Amino acid sequence: MSKNLRRETRLPIAPYAGVAYGTYEDRARAIGGLNIGFTEQFTALVIFDGVHVHPMLNFSSGRHVASFILVRGRDPGVSYSISF
Repeated sequence: MSKNLRRETRLPIAPYAGVAYGTYEDRARAIGGLNIGFTEQFTALVIFDGVHVHPMLNFSSGRHVASFILVRGRDPGVSYSISF
């Protein structure tokens, strides 16, 4: 579930929550996070995967998105995606 709360809070935030089932441990975990929009192109996302927190900064331009992530809050990584 997710909900954009801009209208209610006048802040560019959208929290989400859900449940993920993992076959490795054969159990369900609560997951969630928060998307924060700074501008149309720059956003931040805090991801909780049920075990660890992963902060992420995103830059989007049209169909392209470049991201910087700190896996488990400490190990840096980057990604690039294109939508079609």
